[in-house]
Amino acid sequence: MTTIYLHVSAGIGPEECAYAAARTVQKIIHDAATVKATVIKTMPSPVAGNIRSALLEIEGDDPDPFVLSWVGTVQWIFKSPYRPHHKRKNWFIAVTRYEVPESVPLFSPDAVRFETARSGGPGGQNVNKTESAVRAVHIPTGKSVISRDERSQYMNKKISISRLAALFEEEMLVSQGKAHEKLRHTHYELERGNPIRIFKGDT
Repeated sequence: MTTIYLHVSAGIGPEECAYAAARTVQKIIHDAATVKATVIKTMPSPVAGNIRSALLEIEGDDPDPFVLSWVGTVQWIFKSPYRPHHKRKNWFIAVTRYEVPESVPLFSPDAVRFETARSGGPGGQNVNKTESAVRAVHIPTGKSVISRDERSQYMNKKISISRLAALFEEEMLVSQGKAHEKLRHTHYELERGNPIRIFKGDT
């Protein structure tokens, strides 16, 4: 089973584009005969039923042909349901393949190896003779931190575990932030013209 993600965006277009984006998602789901299409996230528009964007999960043994058949610009041709006298009838939606960022390994204290060493710095002879400094090494990734803050080896172990956990949490937030930024940029990359699909009517 393979999973691919599709991102549907109304770009920075007017409310008619948000209307068309919602109908594009419906078309994708209806067209998914050989794959499973699931909406996992939407950015709603102020008008009920409309969306600025949506992220769809496409699952199947070979979802690539289905995904490729949708990637590109989708053109909708209909009169504006919000501005009856508006002359424009062509509205464009972007459908892009979304690459999920590399996942950050889950942090588990059980996967940590501790190494001890003599603590340096102030503290007198006792500090230099006792192996109180602790390096915590996350075995799967090799990431490590060291704590020599306390004279107690036990306390330094606790501190090093906390620092490792914070390191992994920071990486996760950075990864999520990059994903969000990538989705945001797709709103400004909508290409008008050369549509891969054209739909007429507002349904």
